[in-house]
Amino acid sequence: MKKLIWLGVVTLLIGMTTTTLSGGQDRVGSDGIRERFIGAWRLVSLEAPAPDGKIHKADSTGLFVFTRDGHASVQVMERNASPQTAVGPEQYSHGGYEATFGTYEVDENAHTFTFHVEGALVRTLIGKDLPRSFEFSGKQLIVKSAQPEEHWKVTWEHY
Repeated sequence: MKKLIWLGVVTLLIGMTTTTLSGGQDRVGSDGIRERFIGAWRLVSLEAPAPDGKIHKADSTGLFVFTRDGHASVQVMERNASPQTAVGPEQYSHGGYEATFGTYEVDENAHTFTFHVEGALVRTLIGKDLPRSFEFSGKQLIVKSAQPEEHWKVTWEHY
């Protein structure tokens, strides 16, 4: 009888531990995606349509920083800046340089984040909310505009 009670107690403890751990993993999982943004990212590639409509890789360098408290800053510099052309309804850079800072929010279910611009080299961006779709691939963060008329893609790699 003692053995049967002991077996019941052990089974109950294992069940409670499993439930607690799976609940903890769910919390970590939902925090995990936002947590993956945190830190500094170096630019790997930037692809955008050229004036002829064909997608090209820009010869660029850049840095994207996400802080734990919800702030973000991005800087991108074209090494050989060409005449300025917007890649959609928005112009993000001036003279081959982009500099923007603000806050961000992540929508894990939609796989998007919204960059709330507080300051930018291109002043028409100030005060705008820029929705972005994202995906993670290993140490890389792939970002695209959530606007259907914009056809650019930026790949960042975590330092």
